Amino acid sequence: TGRVEEINPEDWDRCLAVDLTGQFNCARLAIPHLKQSKNASMMNVSSQAGRHGFPMRSPYAAAKWGVVGFTKTLAMELGPYGIRVNALLPGIVAGDRIRRVFEAKAQQRGVSFEEQERFMFQFTSIKDYVTPQQLADMVVFTASPRAKTISGQALSVCGDTNMLG
Repeated sequence: TGRVEEINPEDWDRCLAVDLTGQFNCARLAIPHLKQSKNASMMNVSSQAGRHGFPMRSPYAAAKWGVVGFTKTLAMELGPYGIRVNALLPGIVAGDRIRRVFEAKAQQRGVSFEEQERFMFQFTSIKDYVTPQQLADMVVFTASPRAKTISGQALSVCGDTNMLG
């Protein structure tokens, strides 16, 4: 968490390695197996940062924008094999991870956790945390045969996030 000029290049590299290159490596190994399936579906994990950007989190935002482009490209490459590829773009997901992000951003801004939380929710229509179960439900649906024509999409589960602050 910090402005671009404050970010250590090693931290940038590590974030992209985990959040983008990790998904490339998983996809590359999964594709031969998916080609043998009658109901093949892949769900990459992006973020609302992959649609809106995320101030003071540029490595994360860059990686998550990359996931959306990677997903769209895979959908085009794998569609002829009947393989659907989508990206999940979670909003503010309840849990320890977002608490740490909010704490770091609050510290950067010199405000309390509660003020940072209010600040972040001002950019959503539904002012509540996304639950892990809601994300799982989206993944299960898009992996099912009922979603046989949904591919190449950036699917938001986000309470209508309009920007990240």
